[in-house]
Formats: sequence, structure tokens, C-alpha cells
Amino acid sequence: MAARFESLANRRAIIDRRDVAGRLDELEGADATALRREATAILKAALDHGRKEIASRLAAAPTRGTDAAAAYAFLTDQILRLVFDFTTKKLYPLNNPTAGERLTLMAVGGYGRAEMALHSDVDIAFLTPWKQTSWAEQVIESMLYLLWDLGLKVGHSSRSLDDMVRMAKSDLTIRTAMLEGRFVWGDEALYDEASQRFDREVVAGTARTFVAEKLAERDERHRRMGDSRYVVEPNLKEGKGGLRDLHTLFWIGKYVNQVRSVPELVDKGLLTPEELRQFQKSENFLWAVRCHLHILTNRAEERLTFDVQPDIARRMRYADRPGRSAVERFMQHYFLTAKRVGDLTGVFLAHLDEEFAARGRRFALPRLRRKPRKLEGFAFDRGRLSTPSDSFFEEDPVRLLQMFALADKYELEIHPVAMRQAGRDARLIDNDVRRNARANGYFMDVLTSPRDPETVLRWMNEAGVFGRFVPDFGRVVAQMQFDMYHHFTVDEHTIRAIGLLSRIEKGELDADHPLASTIIRQLVSRRALYVAVLMHDIAKGRGGDHSILGAEVARKLCPRLGLTAAETELVAWLVRWHLLMSATAFKRDLADFKTILDFAELVQSPERLRLLLVLTVVDIRAVGPGVWNSWKRQLLTDLYEAAEEVLRLGHKQRGRKERIEAKQAALRARLGWDDDRFDALVRRLPEAYWVAEAEDVIERNLRQLDEADSASKVLSIGADADPDRGATLVTIYTADHPGLFYRIAGAIHLAGGSIIDARIHTTRDGMAVDNILVQDPFGRPFDEAERLKRLEIGIEDALANRARLADRLAAKPLPRARADAFPIEPVVLIDNRASNRYTVVEINARDRPALLNALSHALFQSKLTIHSAHIATYGERAVDVFYVTDLTGDKVTSATRLKALERRLLEAAGGEVAEAA
Repeated sequence: MAARFESLANRRAIIDRRDVAGRLDELEGADATALRREATAILKAALDHGRKEIASRLAAAPTRGTDAAAAYAFLTDQILRLVFDFTTKKLYPLNNPTAGERLTLMAVGGYGRAEMALHSDVDIAFLTPWKQTSWAEQVIESMLYLLWDLGLKVGHSSRSLDDMVRMAKSDLTIRTAMLEGRFVWGDEALYDEASQRFDREVVAGTARTFVAEKLAERDERHRRMGDSRYVVEPNLKEGKGGLRDLHTLFWIGKYVNQVRSVPELVDKGLLTPEELRQFQKSENFLWAVRCHLHILTNRAEERLTFDVQPDIARRMRYADRPGRSAVERFMQHYFLTAKRVGDLTGVFLAHLDEEFAARGRRFALPRLRRKPRKLEGFAFDRGRLSTPSDSFFEEDPVRLLQMFALADKYELEIHPVAMRQAGRDARLIDNDVRRNARANGYFMDVLTSPRDPETVLRWMNEAGVFGRFVPDFGRVVAQMQFDMYHHFTVDEHTIRAIGLLSRIEKGELDADHPLASTIIRQLVSRRALYVAVLMHDIAKGRGGDHSILGAEVARKLCPRLGLTAAETELVAWLVRWHLLMSATAFKRDLADFKTILDFAELVQSPERLRLLLVLTVVDIRAVGPGVWNSWKRQLLTDLYEAAEEVLRLGHKQRGRKERIEAKQAALRARLGWDDDRFDALVRRLPEAYWVAEAEDVIERNLRQLDEADSASKVLSIGADADPDRGATLVTIYTADHPGLFYRIAGAIHLAGGSIIDARIHTTRDGMAVDNILVQDPFGRPFDEAERLKRLEIGIEDALANRARLADRLAAKPLPRARADAFPIEPVVLIDNRASNRYTVVEINARDRPALLNALSHALFQSKLTIHSAHIATYGERAVDVFYVTDLTGDKVTSATRLKALERRLLEAAGGEVAEAA
């Protein structure tokens, strides 16, 4: 029996093998099928009972993960032994077995480690001394059918000893599985022979190759899983810092040093007793989470998705705290555990480097550098920065910051042993060190480095030095944001944003961010910008507006870091308003001049505007893959250019009339039409249209209107992919009537499109010209010919009332079922000050199918005219903004009407009313 089963209390309560074996022995009859059926019923009852017992033990002690993992493996062992004995005694008994009719059953892979969750695969190997006999074939086949009938997911192999050796030599996966081989039942002498041959013929002399292959395999797995241990829906088995990383450490240790258990790694000097405790603590936590996850989902699920995170937090008895929910506290514990696993990996590899140093290059970065001249007391160890003694940091804790500054200055990797010392000695950083001018100088050198601040800050964070030196940052280390918008923890998001800022400054992202790349070279306050990026989310999780609280943190922290009073005030302003530019660009009508004036009034200076643009770009881009797109770039560029003109020229910029005349003159030249033809269209379009739309859009509109009028079309739909805006411009030209927009919105949704912006115009002779920007579900232009055709037909049907729009919308499934995990109360904000001409209505709600259709239908029911719609999505949260007037073109000011409008929109946002077709 595996040593780890010894710690299991009252094993017989999980399964009483003798009792079950006795009942199987009592089965009689010559019909093998009937015998197998009766045996399956007995074994299934025992298996179900054992699983219930383990689940109840885990519920009573929800953090004892390794006990639960061992209990599932113990239960599986006993079931396999019963199946083996039943098959060889009842179904295929042998009275005088030959030397070749021997069979051993091994547990391999994770099951071989005696660790399993409820739905883990049962990985087994059948071994025979030589070529398989017919008896062995019958036994193996019968056992497998019985195990499948029990509902077990079996991964199996059947090999002779020679086959086992040959295949283990040629296949890394088989070799790893066999490395963890454990005797379960059958011929024990045969198992012993297999184990000896594996060690002698497969393992001997191949340690270095195995280690290199395993590390390459690990790197590929990390790359596939997102290469960060701070993704907010982590894979706890395969992800960075997950169980597989712990397994890899043990595999390597076992292969290199022939140990049989993790504690033996201490005797070999690969782990210290404290690191062993951390290993076991991490393993216990990760197994607890995995066992809860399998029970909760009732399948072999390894991803901690948003919909299960709150339930597991509850099962593991996490509670809400001020500013942070139970699920956020649970996930922070998860990420800190993943970080601990990463630390152990680094230390472990350092020891392997030393062990294999004499025989070749080291495993980590093979780049050897010439020793820098001034290492200020630090050591240089085979191309890496190290320390000369174990007490080096204790003698002067400021060296903890100095080490990272030197690593950045000379572009050196830090030796894992030095990282281990830094992690251990980070506790030496106290208020004296935090106030030390040298220490703060070293920190600022790293933060504002022209080289690679992201990498060095990440090392500093991994060692725990970052959070100790900046305690406010320490509070957000491993802190997740429980939503579908943010892909990383707060600290990882911040470090990535600093890395993006550095890359933009170095000109590496000119194609993605042309405006930011240009203006970053004009900045006077470079240092303040880097500090602002560091602090923009530093106050998250404190139970208030993190922008306001973060500005207070900045006012206290900046002087300590050596910033002047003016720089401190600038950083505090940037942190306070770091969401202003994105909120204005994505939620407001930039064609409404009051939007620009209000924004410029808050910004006040061209330098602040430049800083705010760059900060906004890196903040959005660092949220995660796919969040930044060309439409957001276009909106931010439009806002920047409009605000920059106001700040440069004041409010006396080019007047509305002059801008309209300039656009009309440019279009007259571009179209090349005669004056009568052009002037006829100009007279039909209202002044607001010429202000709101860009020249290229107006040109497309005018050509479409002219063509439709010439052909006497009652409905014209034009669709063109617009790469600059990252969307497809859909223009609908038809007779205007109430409810037009909500029908169009429903039809676009049914065709698989997503509206991101809409401008709605009515000509002086009663025709609607609606310009709508549409993307596919992945944020790309909606441009396939077949889909565009379907879109056109859908809009035609909706406007002609040929389709049962409401029924079809109700039947369309939710695109992201996990959004249900987030309780979002809809909020309606109505603002009559944001625009001089319109009432601005903003709705925050959970994103769901046809939300825009429901909201625009509610506005139609409220007898309002929509002039523009601006749609922003933040993960599971949608923010839809409408610029509206009443039917006479005035703002909505009546308190009674506003109250009724709010109620109707709240009902629509909450899905309480069906959309009428």
C-alpha cells in the first residue's frame, strides 16, 4: 500500500474491501455475462459509497486537499484489486499457471503518485513477462469492460517488459508515466523486475536529457496556457504555477536522484525544510481546489472559470471582507500559491544548474556575459548576478533594491539562489529602508529604466521585494478583479502596463499606437508618467472609488520616491482621472462640442492631455488580449485632436459654420458632381449631420443616397468594411418612422453582428440616414459576403415586419453563459447637462443578447427620438449611451417623464419585459 495512504483515517469507512470481496466470492453461475453484471452492481455501490464518504470528509475539512486526493486513489486501488481478483478467480481461473502466464497491474501517471480527484483518469499498465498469452488478453479485456461499466475513465496500456523498456526509451510521455509507476495488484515479483529494468536500462545516464526535455515541455505548456500565472481564469492543473509544475519538480528530482517521495528531496539538498513545507502547503491547497472543482462540476474540469469561483470560495469557507468579496480573497490565495510554486521552481532549477554545471551549459538562459566592472560588492556567477554571502542583504537591506537596479543597468539575469535570498530577506525592508534616499533612487532607476523595466519589476515582485518596499502595491499583489473584462491580477496588469509604456517609448509599437508613439517623445514629465502608470490601480480593493483613493496614495508616496511637489500633484491628477479619457471617448458623442469642452475644462493643459492619452492606451492594452482595437484607437485619437485644438486655441476655434463649409467644399471636389446635383443633397441634410460625420462617411452616404433616389428605392442598405475603424459601416436609408432603430438593432444581432456605435439622422424631407458601426463577436469587421447578405435580408424583414423579431431574439442563446456568475444591478443615469441639445441617457447592465434592441425599444415606447447611440462592453458589463430628444426635438425635462423613462429602461435592462416586434 502506498505510504501516503497511511495517513488516511478510518480507511475501511471509505471501502471495506474484505466485505465487498466476500460478496463477490458468493456469486455463483456459469454465465459469465450474468456474473459480470451482478459484480458490476456490487462494485458500483461500493464505489458510490466511497465517493460520498470522501466528499463528506472534504466538506467537513475543505482545505485538506492531499487527504482527499489520496482517498480517491485509495478507493480506486481497492476497486481495481477487487476487479482483478474477481476476473482471475471467477471468470478466468488458472489452476496451473505457466511462467508466461503472469500479470501485474501498475498505477502510472497521476494515479501512480496516489493522487486523484473525483473524475481523474485511471491510468494503468498491465505488464507481462514476455509476449501476451491468450489468458492475459482475456483477463485484461474483461477487466477493462468491467471498469468501463463502472463509469471509470481508464487510460491503459498492456506491454511485455521488453516493450516497456523500448517504448519508455523512445517516448518522453511514456517514460514520465512509468517513472511514477506503482504496484497495485497481481504478480509483485514481476513488478519488481520491471522497476529494476526501468532504472537500469531507461533512467541510467539519461538524466540531463530528461531534465532538458521536461523543461522544454513545461515552457511549451506555459506558452499554450497564456504564460502567466496571473490569468483570472487559471488552469489549476496545466497553467503556470499549477499542479503540473509541482509534478515536474518531483519528476526531475526523482529521475536525477532516484528519490521515491518529495520529502527525500530535502535529504538530497534540492529543497530546504522550509521549502518542503511550502511545497506541501501549495500541493495541499491546489488539490483541495481541484477536488472541489470536480465535485462541483461533476466532470474532469481543470479551469477555474468565473461561474465556479464563487461556489468554491464558499465551499472552502472564505468570507467577504470590507472592499473585497469572498471570491476575490479565495482567488488571491490561489495566485499567491501559484507564485510560491514559481519561486520553488526557480530555486530547484538553480540547484540542478549547479549539479550539471561541470557537464555543459546551464538550463536557464544560456547567454553568458562579460563581467561588468562595477558590481558594488555583488558577485558574478556564470553570467548571472549573485551575492557573495548568505548574510549579504542582512548587512545592508538597501542592497535588496540595489540588486535589481544593477540587474537592469547591466541587463543581467539574477541567479535563482540570490532570488531565494531576496525572497527570504524581503522582511528586512522596514520604514527606515523605505525612507532611504538610495533605496528610492534604485527603485526609480528600475521603474523608469530605458531598457526593460517590465522584466526586472516582475522579478522584484516575484521575490516579494516590490510589495515590501511599496506596501500599497503589496496590497494588490495577486488580487484579482472578479469580472470578465480584466484578464490579469492587479499587480500583473500594472507591470504589463509599464512594459507597454516602455515599448511605446522605444518605438516598438509605432504601427499599433502611432499617436501615442509620436507624443511620448514630446513629453516633459516622463518620470511622472511612469509613476502614474504604477499607481493608477494601486487602491483597488479598498471599498471605494480607486481613482480617488489612488490619488491620495500618490500624494503620500511620490515625495518618498523623490518626486517634486509639481510632479506629485501631476501624478495624483493622472491617477484621479485615469479613466476620464476612455469614459469620454467610448461613452459620449464626440461630435457634440460640449463633450469636448467639458473634457478640455477638466484636463486644462496640453501636457496633461498628452500624458492622459498615453496612460489610457497602456491601461486598456494591458487589460488582456483582444481588448484594444482600431475603433478604440480611432475614438481616442478623435477626442485627443479635438481637445488639443480647444486647449491650444481656446474656445474661439474654427466656428461650426466654417467647419461645415470646409467639409462641403472638400466633398464637392471629391465627388466631382455638378453644382445642382450636389446642392440638392446638401439642402436635404441638417446642419447636425455635417458636424457629426467624418468626410469619408459623408462621401459614402451621399453616393448611396444619390443612387437610391435615382433608382426610386424605398430602402437602401450599404455595408463597407472600414479597417481604420476596425468595424463595418452599415448605412440604412429609408423613410423615417418611430421604432426604426430598435428593429435595425434586433436584425443586426440576429445576423451575428454587434453594434459599437450608431449615428441616426433625419433629412429635412423625412428620410432616415442611419450610420451604424458593426463588429463580429471577436471585435473584427463584419465583412463576409454571405453574412452581409444575411444582415441586409434581416434588416429588410425587420423593417417590413415580416419576421417575428421578439421570438427569434428570445430564442438566441447567451453568448457567454459564465456572465451569469456576476451579479450586476442595472443602473440608469440621465444627464441634461452633458449636452446643450440632447438628453444623455446612460444604462449600465449585464451584457446579454439583444440588450440594445430592448433598450432602444424602451426609448421608442417612451416616445423619444434617438440621435446617436454609443455602445461599450467591459467583459460581462455593457454600457449603452443614447443621445435623445422628445418628438418635438427638445430635451426631456419633465420629472414625471424622466421617472417613467428610468423605470422602463431598468425593466428592459433587467430583461423583465419581452421586446415587442
